[in-house]
Amino acid sequence: MTKIDALRRFIIPCFSPTKKTTHSAGTKKRLSTSLRDDLDDIDSAASKTHDPLDQDSQSSSPTTENDAVSTIVPQQPRPSKSMVIGTIFGHRLGHVWFCIQHDRLSTKPTLLLELSIKTHQLVNEMRFGLVRVTLECDESSRSQLATCPLHSVPLWTVHCNGRQLGFAGRRRASDKVKLMLKTMQSTTVGAGVMPTGYGLESESGQEVMYMRANYEHVVGSADSESFHLINPDQYPGQELSVFLLRSKHS
Repeated sequence: MTKIDALRRFIIPCFSPTKKTTHSAGTKKRLSTSLRDDLDDIDSAASKTHDPLDQDSQSSSPTTENDAVSTIVPQQPRPSKSMVIGTIFGHRLGHVWFCIQHDRLSTKPTLLLELSIKTHQLVNEMRFGLVRVTLECDESSRSQLATCPLHSVPLWTVHCNGRQLGFAGRRRASDKVKLMLKTMQSTTVGAGVMPTGYGLESESGQEVMYMRANYEHVVGSADSESFHLINPDQYPGQELSVFLLRSKHS
């Protein structure tokens, strides 16, 4: 079996449907939901409640300042959602790297992390169809971590499907990483290998495995963000999410 055949055996199933994983319409709706859909729902609900006859009757009836104040109901802040491009790459026997880009034409990623998880370990987890990677930062360990942006946190504790698997560190994009991103500018969804010399330094001449896809970026608050893999319609078998959480332990 050649290296390419072995790679296809492990990576391509990540984009193909599995027998064990089934998706209902509700799950697919969650992955494709956008902020525009939410706003449309609010507008349609508002149009049903505002009737011209009701407005006339309300304008004719006297209102006091207390009544006007009592009708104001504070709304909870809504999480913001956007689409980004995420690339997972690394040598097969090396560490996993996670890269986020808001613009595929830019070679400067908005987030670049090196995880202590081995690439082959992550591939094995993905074979089961469900991967949850949680990166947690404890702000009580360093006071400056309490106010800095999540993307600026230098060190994270890594949990994969509930098991702690070391740490992750924020990295700057090297020239080889920038060259790899430039090579993949025309690719938004795909998996494969890059020739030696792209992506990472390697003394053994190992090829770089990669998986590139669209992710839904959800900002819950200043202390929580998440990235959710958006599967193509014809390949609904893989669920992968990466969470960034800042917590405070007393």
